[in-house]
Amino acid sequence: MFNGEERIILTVTVFVYFIFLFVLALYMNRKTKTYEDYNVAGRSVGLFPIMLTFIGTGVGGSTLLGYMENGYRLGMGEQWINITMLFSIIIFASFLLKRVRKLGEVHNMVTLGDYTALRYGEKARIPTVISVLFSYCAMTGMQFVAIGTILNLIIGLDMTLGIVLGWLILTLKTYLGGLKAVIWQDVFHGTIQTLGIVILFVVVVVAAGGWELIAENARSMNEESMISILNIETSEIFVYLLTLGVYQFIRQDLWQRVWAAKSMETARNGYWISMIIAIGLAALVVAIGVFSRYGLNLEGVDPALIYYGVIGELFPFSLVVVMIVVLLATVISSADSFFIAGSSSIANDLIRPNVKQSDNKKMLAYSKISVLIVSVIALVFSLAIPGLVNLMVTGTAMSVSGLLAPVLFGLFWKRVTKLAGLASMWGGLLTAVIWQVLGHPFGLHPIFIGLPISIGILLVVTFFTKNKQQVVF
Repeated sequence: MFNGEERIILTVTVFVYFIFLFVLALYMNRKTKTYEDYNVAGRSVGLFPIMLTFIGTGVGGSTLLGYMENGYRLGMGEQWINITMLFSIIIFASFLLKRVRKLGEVHNMVTLGDYTALRYGEKARIPTVISVLFSYCAMTGMQFVAIGTILNLIIGLDMTLGIVLGWLILTLKTYLGGLKAVIWQDVFHGTIQTLGIVILFVVVVVAAGGWELIAENARSMNEESMISILNIETSEIFVYLLTLGVYQFIRQDLWQRVWAAKSMETARNGYWISMIIAIGLAALVVAIGVFSRYGLNLEGVDPALIYYGVIGELFPFSLVVVMIVVLLATVISSADSFFIAGSSSIANDLIRPNVKQSDNKKMLAYSKISVLIVSVIALVFSLAIPGLVNLMVTGTAMSVSGLLAPVLFGLFWKRVTKLAGLASMWGGLLTAVIWQVLGHPFGLHPIFIGLPISIGILLVVTFFTKNKQQVVF
């Protein structure tokens, strides 16, 4: 794809970019003095950075690479990923955000496990941590895959070696900086990825000759259905809704940013604005994939490499370099956020309750060690499960099966008992994991089994038990 001289230029660019991120992480490491600095950015983040970190986290490597690939292969029906996501975002912003923020303020919460422990007792931390790690290790792992793909294309590095190198780079950067560094890096990342995606979409539409020509090309190939938003199986829509969609309700990185904002108003406004932008960007990415097939006539391109095919077709090499930086920013802005969310669960919910002294200095050290633990698990996931979107859907299915019912019912229904919450977590999680290991018997995705069982257990046990103590909200 690139000649020798171009590969040298790209390699130098990537190297300089990573050096810049390391320098910023080192600087923020000196500013990170406490456990809360590392995990919730000192609870003092303003509107502009909170907006950009929401965007940076929401639009990751799976979005730019995976969604574009899906658009190219499967057509405009893949916009249902974004439609279901938008539906969930509206619900979270309208009904959950305020309650989550107040709980965090009153109880100084750091993780989702702090909430489940408050609601269902300390024993609830264990299934919460396992569920959280499934999703965040999977989502972190897919960023390693994205880095590996980039390095494979620009310098010809073996894919597995590229994944391992991506793992080393992202682990070290996140280890140094914590959430405070992540958020300030996202100010840069969120800006350039937003501009980059919008510019790429405009250039693709102009080069393709507009929507009418794109539609005409699809009709001439007897593939008109590919440009229809209805070109998707109903079961696939529900998979997206019950995994990527409702996962927004229990995203620990999202809860942590709501708590990191300096005020309720900052959290609410930042979330609304950023998520509208993020969904818009994701919709553009799917459309770019579709338009590149029927507008640019990029036939015979490996769908997994469509991003590189598009920028190589449309831009001179100097701008290709810029678009590679945009891609790196998109990947890294999500990876380090997922790192912090997963590692926070280990430090806060496994280590902190079991150490005699949990002062700031020790917990800060434990948080950094937890980043290393998460990185190893994520590396295994990235090597074991192929496909960016598949990796993300698999991880979120495990988390939703274990946590969605006890978290949502617990927030709005005082009648739910501690025993019911615990049983629901373990029942849904274990069922989903077993179903995944068995290879989706009867063609049913684990979410269609794990989540109903979790809800059923919660309701049945609640009706047959009573809380011995008053529930605290």
